[in-house]
Amino acid sequence: MSSILGSATTSHDPTTAGAYRPISSHLAITPPVSVVIPAMNEAENLPYVFKTLPDWIHEVVLVDGNSTDDTVDVARDLWPGVKVVAQRGKGKGDALITGFEACSGDIIVMVDADGSADGNEIVSYVSALVSGADFAKGSRFANGGGTDDMTFIRKLGNRALCAVVNRKFGARYTDLCYGYNAFWRHCLDKIELDCTGFEVETLMNIRVVKAGLKVQEIPSHEYLRIHGTSNLRAVRDGLRVLRVILRERSNRRALRRRSHPSPMLDSVRGEVS
Repeated sequence: MSSILGSATTSHDPTTAGAYRPISSHLAITPPVSVVIPAMNEAENLPYVFKTLPDWIHEVVLVDGNSTDDTVDVARDLWPGVKVVAQRGKGKGDALITGFEACSGDIIVMVDADGSADGNEIVSYVSALVSGADFAKGSRFANGGGTDDMTFIRKLGNRALCAVVNRKFGARYTDLCYGYNAFWRHCLDKIELDCTGFEVETLMNIRVVKAGLKVQEIPSHEYLRIHGTSNLRAVRDGLRVLRVILRERSNRRALRRRSHPSPMLDSVRGEVS
């Protein structure tokens, strides 16, 4: 069996430390993989989510957003050993930050709980990471990707916001507001997440570029939510994404000014000294 290996790691389970994790007849890895699933009242959708998760992953971290249905019990029945953590705060950003802190794997994968993501794609994300990428970013609009769950208005808004980020931050994204991503755990030290809502995905995409991390887009297909209704609101959340972009652009300019003082300021400093 040929293998693709990440950096040397110590698994959460000492009995499997340094062991190969077979993924297919052509691929094996050593880094433990954690899958984070934020969920609130998704008991009906979890069976569809969990049935596509590969059995070679290290752990599943379910972040429960104070569900009033059987979300937690269903998760425990479907995946014995699932790590359930209570969400701090109320938004998706809060949920993901809570989940990331609970992960013990070297690779972290973000998966939505509505059944729109195919867990079989995780192998593509992990392969990109162990082959050298820092951040594997899902894209519905890369060649081979697709979506069944975007209105024309949402597609137009996503395209416009993506173009702004590409121009202002030097990125080359084909998709911006998508929650199916994977990354090495060490990336969290460089992007310092600090937002609460759906805009967290945009913030991550911007900050990995600002941090100089190597990003690889992964073609991904987004399916329709199976049960229930989404909390996403195109106009409201689009404005929140835009505010994040403007804030990050403003922070970048301020950092550049601090790093490169004006000649006049240098002259004044010289006279004072």
